[in-house]
This record gives sequence, structure tokens and C-alpha cells, in this order.
Amino acid sequence: MNERQHLPHLHDMSEEELVGHIPSVETIAAVSEAMKQLGDPSRLRIFWLLCHAEECVQNIASAMDMSSPAVSHHLRLLKSAGLIVSNRKGKEMFYRAADTDLVASLHHGIEQIASISCMD
Repeated sequence: MNERQHLPHLHDMSEEELVGHIPSVETIAAVSEAMKQLGDPSRLRIFWLLCHAEECVQNIASAMDMSSPAVSHHLRLLKSAGLIVSNRKGKEMFYRAADTDLVASLHHGIEQIASISCMD
């Protein structure tokens, strides 16, 4: 890894104050991937629903007025981004939002931006 370059201009903060607050590359990559997945309106709606309930593909498809295969596709992408988790109950798979700080922050942010409230 290259030695960090010094900032050419310092304005309101010292270099340590500014650079010390930059999130790690890994953290930014995780947030970027999550936001990329939530950039799709269907995935955003599914994610929001799963922040409030654990549901099976058929119920999600019905609530979203989508086909089960389309919902399954979106669920795979949300799961690969770490936004949701699955749980098998008998023959059926159920999905819910992952219990992470990132998911909680995204859920809160969505509701703040959209001026919607939790169903709780």
C-alpha cells in the first residue's frame, strides 16, 4: 500500500481531523452496495416491507403485485447485499430485514426521506 499523501490545503480542520473521519474502504463499499440495491424501486419497496414483517415469497409477490419469480430475483440481490436474511419454516422460505446497524439506518432514512411511518 502506498504511503498516504498529505493534503495540499488545510482549511477548517487539521489533516488528522479530516482524514481520521473518513470511513474505511470496506465500510463505504458495503454502504454503496446496499444503496445500489435499494436504487431499484421494487427492491426498495420489498426491503421496506421486510423491515416490518417476515414474509414468504408468495405474500411479498401479492403485496407488490409482482410475479413470484420476479420477487425471488429481487430477494436474491437484497440477500447478497446483506440487507435481508431468510429462514426456512417447513417447506417455505421466509424473509425479513437483517438485524444490522446499516439496515436500521437505511430503514430509518427511507422513512425520513419519504415521510412515511413505521407500521409498529
